[in-house]
Order: sequence, then structure tokens, then C-alpha cells
Amino acid sequence: MNAPVGIDGPRIVEAALARAQQAGATQADAVLVLSDSHEARVRDQEIEFVKQASERVLGIRALLNGGDGLRTAITSTCDLSPEAVDRMVDETVALARATAPDPYAGLPEGGFADELPDLELYEESDRNVSVDARIEDARRAEAAARAFDPRIDNSEGSQTGSEFSRIVYGNSAGFIGEYTSAYHSLFSEPLASEGESKQRDYWITVARRLSDLDDAAEVGRRAAERTVRRLGAKRVPTCEVPVIFDPFTAPSLLGQLVGCANGYSVYRQSSFLRDRMGERIAAPGVTVIDDGRLPGGLGSKPFDGEGLATRRNVIVDDGTLCTWLLDSYSGRKLGQASTGSASRGAGSGPSVGATNLWLEPGDTSLEQIIASTERGLLVTELIGMGFNPTTGDYSRGASGLWIEKGEIVHPVEEITIASNLGDMLMSIDAIGDELIWRGRTACPALRIAQMTLAGE
Repeated sequence: MNAPVGIDGPRIVEAALARAQQAGATQADAVLVLSDSHEARVRDQEIEFVKQASERVLGIRALLNGGDGLRTAITSTCDLSPEAVDRMVDETVALARATAPDPYAGLPEGGFADELPDLELYEESDRNVSVDARIEDARRAEAAARAFDPRIDNSEGSQTGSEFSRIVYGNSAGFIGEYTSAYHSLFSEPLASEGESKQRDYWITVARRLSDLDDAAEVGRRAAERTVRRLGAKRVPTCEVPVIFDPFTAPSLLGQLVGCANGYSVYRQSSFLRDRMGERIAAPGVTVIDDGRLPGGLGSKPFDGEGLATRRNVIVDDGTLCTWLLDSYSGRKLGQASTGSASRGAGSGPSVGATNLWLEPGDTSLEQIIASTERGLLVTELIGMGFNPTTGDYSRGASGLWIEKGEIVHPVEEITIASNLGDMLMSIDAIGDELIWRGRTACPALRIAQMTLAGE
């Protein structure tokens, strides 16, 4: 897979910004996204599909003085010819004139990234790895999954993917920067049958570099192991018990927590944390960090969607809420500075997004947490989106493994777990010692001292 050739990204961005100012924009910024990707899926050694795609898109934001604020419009184009870019910029400025002014709109006042460190976001030699080689990885994962146990009798397939992206961002305040990143994945989803019980599960490995992916055969084996252990699942009576979230499901809690620490949720009064800054919101030992400059991190980038330097933000420190995540707009709304957390696509304006988000691990293994649980549930899958960020109320379908006297005794399905996220955070009484990155968010296993489990 080759890099985009013949495309002078900084020149295109600079030309768009100059045209915007000529057309009357008070401020402007532009982001150019150049990406190449491929995916392939194998099912029982047969290739189901191979997809290859390229994206070339320029996003333009124009801001014009409007008396008591700035008028804003955003457009994007896949035609990067000078004539098309000029036409699109002129149309963007014209659209901005028709919008209502907003006193909080505008570029950041300063703090733009003055250095762009190497964050180990890609390996150049990975571009030379053929699609055929990635298909062979999928075949190895598929074969390993099917060989694991005779009850593995089918699959939804094993799939590989790779994407290389080049991002160029510039604004009328004088900042221009770019970086290149990659994302590689390998996924396997086998199916198992035993009597009338049919189950599925999966395993996935993701990394910036191909050499950092888990071995393909191990991906298949882990997927098969998770699938087989779900056979013979039962329902359990309604009860109140400790609930353990494994490292696959615990990151969802972290995402919901940080969504409530998003500056937009706070100023819109749609977060149950809106009045809790500086207060204890979680049990001692709970420390949550977002770091945009973690080497090799799947969310790492040297600057955010507004050109500000990314950084390490400690959101929760030993249970105490320490900061919101902010871009410049939400920061102005709350009277605070941006935390370098702006996220932006070519066709949209800046918003707040986490980068590499994790909860600091403890010193107890998942096995030890299970062994110390007299009776409870280990959650291995969550279903549905039952969370109210305004109140913190939490209710989701789940499946997992039932624990009696410190031992897993059988799989569980068709249940619902419920509580309030604020209460759940305060009642965390065990934190696992292992972070497993399967995306931009990682969280060790967590035990909530008590939740309501609705079953039979």
C-alpha cells in the first residue's frame, strides 16, 4: 500500500486559508485527510471479500465577524484541484454570512503545537506488506479457532484490516502541521454448538505496527476459548450481587464516565457530574488518565483538531474529579482553557474526544478477584445502550460467568444488570492488574460491590 503521491498537502491547506481570507473570512481553518485502507475476511479458509479504499477530502471552516460573535460554516470536498478548492472556499464564506453569530465561536487564542514529536504512529515498512499476507493471517486465525474444539462448527469469519492516514491541519492564526498514522487489526469470531446451545464470541488485536499485533493463531484460539466457555449458558434468579467487569467490558464504563466529563455535556447540563468538580466521585485508587502523546497509542496525535498540543490530562485522581475534557468552544462556555482535546473530521467542526484513555491498574489479578468473590457475576459481554448521562442511571443486558464460592460454575445469559454509575464508581472494591488495549480505551477488570441483576 503506497502513500498518496503527487499531493502537496500543506500547499493545498495554505491555499484554502488564503482564499478564505481574501473572500472575507475573519478566521479560517482547514483539515486535509489522505488515507488508504484495505480489509479482507476469510471464512473456513475461503475469501469472503477484499476491500480497498482511498479517501482524499479537504474540510474548510470559515468564521466571519457578526457583531456579537462569529458566524460559522463548514464544508468539505473530495476535489482537490485549485479551481474546486477556490469555489468551495467561496461557498463556505457565503454560507457563513447566512448563519447566526456565536460569541463563543473562534479559533484558540494560542497554545498551538510548537513541536511535533515522533509518537511511533506507524512503521513505513508496513506499507510493503501485501494484502495476500494479511489474508494468510486471517486464514491462520480461522484455522486455529476451528481446531481448538470440535464444538466450534462454524464462524462469522476472521478479518484483517490496515489503514494509513495522513492528516494536514492549518489555520489563519499561522499554525500548520501534519502527521501520518496507521491502524492494523485482526479479528476472529467463531461459532460453537452443543445440543441446543449455540454461542458466538470473538477476540481482536489492534496496533499501530503490524509487528505489535498478537500472533494470528493465538487470536483464533482466544476467540474459540471465549466462545466454548459460553456453551450451556443459564439464567439466574433476580438478586443483588457483586459484579465484575472483565477487561473487555470495563472500558465501556470508562467511556461513559468520560462522556460525562466532556465539556459539551457539562455546559449543556446533561451530565450527572456537572456540579462535582473537585469532589470525590469514585472509590480510592480510581485514577483515570487521557494522554494524547502516549507512544504508539491508538489515539495518539501530536496536535488536536484545532492545532493545540495534545497532552496528558488526569481526569480522576485517586477518586477525585480533577478536570473536564475541553476544546476551545466548550472551554469558553465554561470559562476555562482547552485541554487539547479537540477532535475533528474533515466534514465537521471541532468537538471533544478522548485520545488514549485508561484507568490505572491495581495489583490484583482477575483470577484473584474471582477467587475472593463469594457469589456474583463476571460480565463478559454487554448488550444495548441503557445509560442516562444526565442522571447516571445504568441498565444493560449482559452475559457472562456465574461465580460461587470463588469459582466459576457456569455461563450466564439473558440477564440485565442495573445501578447508577455514580454509585458504581463509589463502590469499586477491586481493580485488576492488567490493561488490554483493544482500541483507544483500556481498563483493567473492576468489581462493583453490589448491583441489581434481573434474571428469572
